[in-house]
Amino acid sequence: MEQDIKFMEIAYQEALKCLDKDEVPVGAVIVKDNQIIAQAHNLRETTNLATAHAEVIAINEACKKFDSWYLDECILYVTLEPCVMCSGAIINSRIKKVVFGAYEKRWLALTTIYNSESPVNHRPEITGGILQEKCSKIIKDYFKNKRKN
Repeated sequence: MEQDIKFMEIAYQEALKCLDKDEVPVGAVIVKDNQIIAQAHNLRETTNLATAHAEVIAINEACKKFDSWYLDECILYVTLEPCVMCSGAIINSRIKKVVFGAYEKRWLALTTIYNSESPVNHRPEITGGILQEKCSKIIKDYFKNKRKN
């Protein structure tokens, strides 16, 4: 649990980088053997790419670092529960474990996919709610400010 908090704090720092770029504040960190091998934050608005979610960017960076699409010894830390697209990337990269902060309550997301009877060829260990209040607040505040403007 202590390691989860440590790396979620780093993912949170990544999420803070989004605020200056008017991006939805989500940060991700990929860890192997307690070492950070990739970190990223959302860049959809900046890049005009629908796939530029923090998780996908971090997964791509990690794959390049290992020169392999297998990340089966890695843990993904992300401030918001991964969406359907990011869940697919997690499945396809064989990430061992996913630790997230805030639960996604509006859209189909990681826990919904794995709690269903849907057949998937890889099921990572999942831990949700790490620094949940902090991770939820940054996103809620971001959208509250967007509605004001």
